[in-house]
Amino acid sequence: MPEANALSQTSQTKRFMPWLVAVALFMENLDATIVNTAVPTMAANLQVTPLSLKGVLTSYTLCLAVFIPISGWMADRYGTKRVFTWAVALFTVGSLCCGMAQNSPMLVGARVIQGIGGAMMTPVGRLALVRTFPRSEMLAAMNFVVIPALIGPLLGPFVGGLIVHWLPWRTIFFVNLPIGMIGLWLIRKYMPDYRDAAVAPLDRLGFLLFGSGIALLSYVLEIFGEHRLPPGPIFALLIVSLALLGGYYWHGRRVPNPVMRLTLFDTRTFNVAVLGGIITRLGIGGMPFLLPLLYQIGMGFPAWQAGLLTMPQAVAAITMKMMSKSILARFGHRQVLITNTVFFGATILFFSLIGPGTPLWCILGLSFTQGFFSALQFTSMNSLVYADVSDRDASMASSIASTAQMMALSFGVAFASLIAAQFIGHIPQTDTFNFVHALHHSYLVLGTVTILSSLMFWQLKANDGNNVSNRSNSPEAAEAA
Repeated sequence: MPEANALSQTSQTKRFMPWLVAVALFMENLDATIVNTAVPTMAANLQVTPLSLKGVLTSYTLCLAVFIPISGWMADRYGTKRVFTWAVALFTVGSLCCGMAQNSPMLVGARVIQGIGGAMMTPVGRLALVRTFPRSEMLAAMNFVVIPALIGPLLGPFVGGLIVHWLPWRTIFFVNLPIGMIGLWLIRKYMPDYRDAAVAPLDRLGFLLFGSGIALLSYVLEIFGEHRLPPGPIFALLIVSLALLGGYYWHGRRVPNPVMRLTLFDTRTFNVAVLGGIITRLGIGGMPFLLPLLYQIGMGFPAWQAGLLTMPQAVAAITMKMMSKSILARFGHRQVLITNTVFFGATILFFSLIGPGTPLWCILGLSFTQGFFSALQFTSMNSLVYADVSDRDASMASSIASTAQMMALSFGVAFASLIAAQFIGHIPQTDTFNFVHALHHSYLVLGTVTILSSLMFWQLKANDGNNVSNRSNSPEAAEAA
């Protein structure tokens, strides 16, 4: 951290900046969850199938994965205040364009604009937190930011359901406009302007290789699920996307200032947290896409009632956020991640038992349980990212972890849609029994993949992450390490 940045920290910045970042996260999370609930209604209005609208979800998260890697460089080059202002403004304009879209391609294009803005909001906000708070206070500051941000998922499904039930679905995007205006006012008043005058030039070749590779890979997953092209061209595109990503791997290991420093993966805790998190998030990333199909099409609930069924997840997540620090301090990252990942995957498996006639208390209880385990899972993985990373590399670690997270969520939607398409096939939506049965098979696949991802966390040692959880080191484990 540059000395000038450390001297610029004030008590006012520490007091208000977490709220500023929370507003940005609130807007992002509200937008994501509000759209998920509205997918069936949007599909009917645009005269397309619900599965074909996964591009509206994946295009947003994909843009986050593509543009997050350069967010740290932009913040260092142009200043956190200016970049954060651009990000919120662009996200707000994208929301307006989404609400005015007349067809599916226009909606996807507007979501791209939103995604580019969102790609700058979250990592730049986290970077400002890292540079404002010392390492010993960082976990507490991030938890403080996340708790208000979880109000977005709490309100999103219900508000989205009410909107599409009583108002045009386009209104779900217009709700971001006043929030964006408030965010811009807070940025102008309280956002610190950190920058690095000695920032290296942008790794343009690395950004081109990585961004195009990830974008093409996501496109391949989308068209494969919809069978738009024969297998030959799809396989060729897959090879090209993997070649681009392989080219970045070769490039990133050899240049002094790559867009993403892959040498961080040589650190065991960072490696396990990021790669294990990618596999784990494949399961949870597909749930927001599949649940509205189960609740609205399979079980016949209106959108606003379907939204209510997902609210316990956010309530449980907020509750767990307040408990996660003590749980990690008691049991440690290794034990928590191995055990919790299995429980987390089991909750996805149990959704294969939900169908018409299932008591509401069972659905609400399962939703609450999943939110409880998912919050502990993400807190554990996100905090482990910084366990053995130096302060100098903290911003790069944040960018890589955020990129991997968004990439996994994008792939999770594509993966869930692909699996669902294979099981649903040509089953009409009016055939409720077989439609729900096909969705149940999708939940079984997602839950199994999540449970198997727990194998990644066996690589951790008993004392890994103790410096961020404030857990006392075990003498036996330290000797074994």
